[in-house]
Amino acid sequence: MFTAGKWADNADLKPRIQAALRRVSLSVEEVLALSPVVLQKATGLSRDDVQSLQHKTRSCPAPTTASLLSDTPTLSSGCPVIDRLLGGGLPVGGVTELFGPSAVGKTQLALQFCLSVQYPRQHGGLDSGAVYVSTEDVFPSKRLQQLISEQWVLRRDVPLSLREQTSFSDRVFVEHAADLPSLLTCLSRRLVLLLSRGLVRLVVVDSVAALFRSEFEASDWLQRHQQLLAVSSALQRISRQFHTPVLCINQVVDLMDQDKVLGPAPSSFGPALGLAWSNQLTARLMIRREAGLLTRGDQSSAPRSLQVTFAPHLPSTGQSQGSVVVGVWREGLRGEDQWEHRDMGQWEHRADVGQSGGGEKA
Repeated sequence: MFTAGKWADNADLKPRIQAALRRVSLSVEEVLALSPVVLQKATGLSRDDVQSLQHKTRSCPAPTTASLLSDTPTLSSGCPVIDRLLGGGLPVGGVTELFGPSAVGKTQLALQFCLSVQYPRQHGGLDSGAVYVSTEDVFPSKRLQQLISEQWVLRRDVPLSLREQTSFSDRVFVEHAADLPSLLTCLSRRLVLLLSRGLVRLVVVDSVAALFRSEFEASDWLQRHQQLLAVSSALQRISRQFHTPVLCINQVVDLMDQDKVLGPAPSSFGPALGLAWSNQLTARLMIRREAGLLTRGDQSSAPRSLQVTFAPHLPSTGQSQGSVVVGVWREGLRGEDQWEHRDMGQWEHRADVGQSGGGEKA
């Protein structure tokens, strides 16, 4: 991936243009993808300077698809076990779906990314804020505050001074979308404004399927399909233009005939919205409950299986692309290196974890 540090010193560019590129850290792909108006707002350059910049940038060698997949930076979850599963974290510049049954931990993991994005790049973040678009439930502000107060447990790799200096709550922007027109307005206007000003670098939609289930009857399939494409196109455009990770939480549907499901069908449910939506994704993650019990200090949690079911940029392992056991604790979701999968869907402990963290019983 080309970054500003590698190409902004081009002698063909005026010094003030080079300085603007260093200040906002725009990549070649972002300069080419952004409209001139948005680029002017992001860099503070004049219209003539922006035209000159885009003209010069087109002469830069374009990265290949392979290099984009292998060199794309990631957004850390804050948990090394989960990050290893995801190849470093959420891919930056793509749309990732997280699906699973109700109350399994999807929203909590999304909140975890909303805090992680605020850390500097050397600590797995993007040094910016997050937009959380809620389409059904009230935003879980109480749980967010608990995660913030327990950052010292989850992020022991981050210096104390840095954790104390970060105003986590102030950098999580919450948007509520009660219907599809509100969601499309939010994606095409308000989010673009926040992104172009550099205030956020992560977009979370929770959940992407809720409005489609509530607003359409079975006979409205054509209108539903058109609206679905409009939402997915808006998310893709945001991801490409601003080189921003997009995390979409999705609901599930029962699988009546697993033999007809594309790819592995490890359970009796699958993601909602169908093939048209699936084609828009960079990666797909599934989380579900497993039998057994995890304990850590004074806490206990039902084990969850977090699985990568689709991710072309990650190595494949058998039927899926890998999975880990995670527990829900006061400080967030954490993977369990000490657990392994046995027959009959049971999770058995191999060794004492030997750590006490903070978590609420799940």
